Amino acid sequence: MIGLQEKLIVLYLNNCNTFIGCLNEFSGTLNSTPFDVRMIVGTGIKLMATGAIVIHNHPSGNLKPSREDIKATEKLSTALNYMDIKLFDHLIITPENRYFSFADEGIL
Repeated sequence: MIGLQEKLIVLYLNNCNTFIGCLNEFSGTLNSTPFDVRMIVGTGIKLMATGAIVIHNHPSGNLKPSREDIKATEKLSTALNYMDIKLFDHLIITPENRYFSFADEGIL
């Protein structure tokens, strides 16, 4: 997943927090990854998921989430919550194998 452009994937979990599927559809530019909330929520519904984890990379190596990262995460969390799908975490990963966890930092 580490590369020259940002990418976003969504991991879906069942009631036992077991992995049941993945959405790997979103590729962006060097510094942004637009994604479709409806596609993420719809896939979660189709899989009968009860949980999700979002992961995207920052090719620059900067772990700090942007304002857009935070705003998009809040929007996605709210939309998933309406369908009883809990967003457990949003991870930002870097080429240096470092990560930032929205859950660990209290943003979720």
